[in-house]
Amino acid sequence: MARRSCAVLSRRTTRSGRVGEVLTADALAERVRRLRSEGRTIAMANGCFDLLHVGHVRYLEAAAAEADVLVVAINDDASVRSLKGEGRPILTAADRAELVAALRFVDHVVIFEGPTVAPLLMAVRPDVHCKGTDYTVESVPERETVRAYGGRTAIVGDPKDHSTRDLLARIARGCHADE
Repeated sequence: MARRSCAVLSRRTTRSGRVGEVLTADALAERVRRLRSEGRTIAMANGCFDLLHVGHVRYLEAAAAEADVLVVAINDDASVRSLKGEGRPILTAADRAELVAALRFVDHVVIFEGPTVAPLLMAVRPDVHCKGTDYTVESVPERETVRAYGGRTAIVGDPKDHSTRDLLARIARGCHADE
C-alpha cells in the first residue's frame, strides 16, 4: 500500500461520536505512547479480515474486552495473497481497514507488511496480543515476541465455526443462509 504523507490514513466518526482511525505504524506507536502515559492498557488483534463475517466481529469484540484500547493490525494485500492464495484478497487492505475501523469496539487500525505481525508487536508492545480460538497460547507464532517484551497472549472469540473460505464457497455454490 502506498503511504500517504499524513499519519492518519482515514477517520470515521460514528453516530455516538466515537472515531475509529486507520493509522500508519509510526503514528500508531506515537498514539500508544500517549495512551500509556494516560494509564490506558492496549490490546492488539491481527488478521486478514478479507470479507468481514460474524466470526471476525466476535473475535474483535472479545479482544476489546482485554484492555482499554483495541488496535487491529491488518495484513497487507501481498501477505494475504501469500497466506490465502491467488484470488485473494477480495477487498483491498485500505477497504478492509476502513470496515474494521467502523466497528464500535475498534479504536485504531494499522496495515502491516510481511508474513508476521511480530515487528509491529515489538514496535507497539501491546499489553495483550489477542488471537482467535483456532490457536492455543502455545501455538501462537508470535508468543515468544510477546513474552520477550513482557506482554501476555490471550485466546479470544467464539469457536472457529466461521471462515472467509467457507463463506466464499457458499457464495460460489449459490447457497442461502438457511442451506
